[in-house]
Amino acid sequence: MSEDRFTLDRRRVRRSFERASSSYDRAAVLQADVRNRLLARLDYVKLSPQVIVDVGCGTGHASRALKRRYPRSLVIALDIAPGMLQAAAHQRGWLRRFERVCADAQRLPLTAASVDFLYSNLMLQWCDDLDALLAEFRRVLKPRGLLTFSTFGPDTLKELRDAWASVDAHTHVHRFIDMHDIGDALVRAGLSEPVLDVEPFTLTYTDAFALMRDLKAIGAHNAAAGRPPGLTGRGRLNAMSAAYERHRTAGRLPATYEVVYGQAWGRAPGARSDAPLEVTIAADSIGRRSKG
Repeated sequence: MSEDRFTLDRRRVRRSFERASSSYDRAAVLQADVRNRLLARLDYVKLSPQVIVDVGCGTGHASRALKRRYPRSLVIALDIAPGMLQAAAHQRGWLRRFERVCADAQRLPLTAASVDFLYSNLMLQWCDDLDALLAEFRRVLKPRGLLTFSTFGPDTLKELRDAWASVDAHTHVHRFIDMHDIGDALVRAGLSEPVLDVEPFTLTYTDAFALMRDLKAIGAHNAAAGRPPGLTGRGRLNAMSAAYERHRTAGRLPATYEVVYGQAWGRAPGARSDAPLEVTIAADSIGRRSKG
């Protein structure tokens, strides 16, 4: 994907989630709801995974739920932000222990064909090269391993995008990929039997600044290359807030989220993988402890 105004600054993404690690759970109401719905979909899939990776684990709630669901599995909570992994440590009980790894989802520190199940809740939208990300997922999945994920579609935060568009020409809301384009990317990556569907959500707020506070609390800062340089002044914030008012309904301001759910399987046994093998850690070795 060529660089454009929507290209994400990975360092800024990491810093934003690092700073939000202590406030995330208080504001992540939608993220928790989608996480529970994504986990519930596993009721319809027969799995006995040995190795599970929760990619973009955040504060570790899904990692704990996956360990509870598959107690014999090695569950690895993986996130780009060390602070999120530190918060995830509080989710680990003695009997429901999972491992933690700090890494970028676009460069997983795992050997090829070492993972039975990749789970990812509302993380894909933070990776702007979807083809590269899915190729990496395909690389680490075992033959017939499962990928299940959620992400945001293009209607997400459409009201906020519209309000900012009346203020300036900078990028204030990230680009979100259409469900059909995600499906095409899954096929290009060599993943099989993709299944996708979409579900709309609407959160409501007293004013636009309440929405902005929630986005900040979960670490959803603007990391796009086309973001305004420097700090956004009070004048432009007030202009955005005034423009958002045209969306007010029944006394509240809506914030739309288009949630895309997806599932696909690893390449068939014997199929060739051309993805580069750049990393070195075997997933099933992460939980091992030496005695001494």
